[in-house]
Amino acid sequence: MGGWALAVHGGAGVDPNLPEERQEEAKRLLTRCLEMGVAALRSKSLSAVDVVELVVRELESDPLFNSGRGSALTAKGTVEMEASIMDGPKRRCGAVSGVSTVKNPISLARLVMDKSPHSYLAFGGAEEFARQQGVEVVDNDYFITEDNLQMLKLAKEANKIVFDYRIPIIGLETCGASAGAEIRDTTSPLQMNGLPISVYAPETVGCVVVDSEGRCAAGTSTGGLMNKMSGRIGDSPLIGAGTYACNICSVSCTGEGEAIIRGTLARDVAAVMEYKGLKLQEAVDWVVNNRLDGGQAGMIAVSSEGEVAYGFNSNAMFRGSATEDGFMEVGIWEST
Repeated sequence: MGGWALAVHGGAGVDPNLPEERQEEAKRLLTRCLEMGVAALRSKSLSAVDVVELVVRELESDPLFNSGRGSALTAKGTVEMEASIMDGPKRRCGAVSGVSTVKNPISLARLVMDKSPHSYLAFGGAEEFARQQGVEVVDNDYFITEDNLQMLKLAKEANKIVFDYRIPIIGLETCGASAGAEIRDTTSPLQMNGLPISVYAPETVGCVVVDSEGRCAAGTSTGGLMNKMSGRIGDSPLIGAGTYACNICSVSCTGEGEAIIRGTLARDVAAVMEYKGLKLQEAVDWVVNNRLDGGQAGMIAVSSEGEVAYGFNSNAMFRGSATEDGFMEVGIWEST
């Protein structure tokens, strides 16, 4: 057994003109989350699944990425969040979709796993369960930021694909580099299910952990796509697609949800490790290269042996990792 390890992500697919200050802000948040997880793992006071929930709650509470507060908006201007969590030793799992008042969807997913006879609750049923369990709820307005409202309006008017929707709106209409954002025509090759999409906002968050006892766990949380149809469900709450954990490894995915769903990306990492005998990084690389069918996505993973790995075929992925031997790294671009 190689000791504990963890990794976090803040989404795959990054605006190449992302301002330096936003890059540094993202790295600080990822570092803070890693340090929180490292402290818990060193103390041995929390299990792998406890640390996953702890770290994802922190990511959900910060509006920087697309989960919890700061979630992407539906075409109706509301927030519909989703999350899942999985505990590897017995493959226990919980997931929620369509929640609009639960402050930390990852914790509601944990309660579905621990306190219900089900694995997945959605929309009104998930909200009712949240109130039965006494979780913290807030008005939908808590999750909505002014930047997101403006970007949704711009996206509807321009009918364009907007990368990194939290870049300041000033000057964005001109599509100039100084605005720090890139707007692409819907004739772009970026599609979902063969159709061009109006806005792509891939900044899902996730965490994977293996603790000192070799137990693996994973969690993923997101607001989904900006300007998505109401009722749309992505990969993040789907066990085996956006999230998976077993006795071998744990995986959290991010990116084009429809492609991740079709490829059952997270489960496939464990499958090729089990059936092809690949090591963790080899398995991640194989799945990214062979299962996305033209989609753009990324993933983080840890193994029960204490390995940590990541992979993506987009231009970049917000990510960080740490291991028991003192290694810690945060990065965005392939070279970092």
